[in-house]
Amino acid sequence: MESLLRFAKPFMTSITRIMSSVSQEALSKTTPPLSTNVNVPHVPIPRSGVDYRGKVVLAPMVRSGELPSRLLALHYGADLVWGPETVDRSMIGTTRKINPRTSCIEWTRPITNVPQGMLGFRKENVLYRIDPAREKGRLIYQIGTSNADLAVQAAKVVAADVSGIDVNAGCPKPFSTSGGMGAALLRTPDLLASILRELVEKVGKVYEIGISVKIRLLETPELTESLVRKLCGTGIIGLTVHCRTTPMRPRERAIRDQLRMVGSVCREYGVACLMNGDVKNRDEALRLATEYGVDGGMIATAAESNSSAFRTLARGGLAPWREVVKEYLKYAMNVENKWGNTKFLLGQLIPGREACYKAVSMSKTHVECFKILGLDSAEMMREAEEADKVLGLNEPIPSKQERKQMRKQMKRALEGGDANGNTGAGQNEKKQKHFELGNSTKEAEHEAHQQLAVA
Repeated sequence: MESLLRFAKPFMTSITRIMSSVSQEALSKTTPPLSTNVNVPHVPIPRSGVDYRGKVVLAPMVRSGELPSRLLALHYGADLVWGPETVDRSMIGTTRKINPRTSCIEWTRPITNVPQGMLGFRKENVLYRIDPAREKGRLIYQIGTSNADLAVQAAKVVAADVSGIDVNAGCPKPFSTSGGMGAALLRTPDLLASILRELVEKVGKVYEIGISVKIRLLETPELTESLVRKLCGTGIIGLTVHCRTTPMRPRERAIRDQLRMVGSVCREYGVACLMNGDVKNRDEALRLATEYGVDGGMIATAAESNSSAFRTLARGGLAPWREVVKEYLKYAMNVENKWGNTKFLLGQLIPGREACYKAVSMSKTHVECFKILGLDSAEMMREAEEADKVLGLNEPIPSKQERKQMRKQMKRALEGGDANGNTGAGQNEKKQKHFELGNSTKEAEHEAHQQLAVA
């Protein structure tokens, strides 16, 4: 019996090696590995651009993609971060400034027609803010557009300070699609392709950064393939596919039956392909990318509720929410983030079942919020007090009667000109002022701005 086993062992070992080799060969034909393959064509990455291959990145999200959220994602291991979609018209004509207190670069627009007696309003509105040190080589600016000329004008405003320009062709929300932007571009593929070609020629090549696009799936694999081929032929360096169709909502499970095909087409053209939709964490993103033969993953909702989703399980996995919130607040104060946006993000990061959730949502200053969360060390409180002072959060709150009077003044300003009844503002200018003056909630500030900018 022993002699028989000695005879069989080498034979079985040879069979195992052969089967393993066959399995690996079959796998490589169906699912290329998540790594740079020298045998696959690559669109050249510009000198100041970045390759999307092998990356797990933060998705572009309105409100949840502002600077402190991006810095938090990078802190926990995101390779790249996308800024929130910013409409082309909203950036054209802005002023680029360096904030002397934070060293951040800010693109601002002056606020005019502030009604007399209005309290707590800034003299200028910050439309976009970046950290040139901590985001260097890792920030992708996403633009909302439906016009090639405007796209180029807007992209040139920020091109020297970012590593890439991405066109939003996947947002299904009416504020985007009603202006022919976002997912509406999927129905006008020739227009979308022309926008990408213009950006490649007049921005990408001039500033030596990459141009990319984010899309959704179409109704059939044939339609999706035709679109992807058209877009990959424009000179872009990357394409992200959200694995949902336009009518699908986030609560509906992502569909990945077309993903392998999209990745294959992108590889054929040498374009990096990222996947988006129901990606829960970094480990899952890398696993799915390997399984479906794409180059990386993009995390959205999971990162919005806990940015440590970018940390691998081997490095600790998801961090407790209190740790994440503390880190987020440090970044938010450090870059002078708008309090309305900070509070909105806290509402995403703090579980709704927690006793402090409602109290935090009602807080009006950093100091009040920190006391609720128990972050009341002497150092933290000093930072909170300074942040409140810079943002003007300690100014007196208008009474009910004062707020009523302010609303009347704003209405007069919108209907007939300025707060004192002077006329002469154009329709687009008046709508811009409506954003600047009339957004009392501030949590939807960025989103409202994008709607009004293209009206």
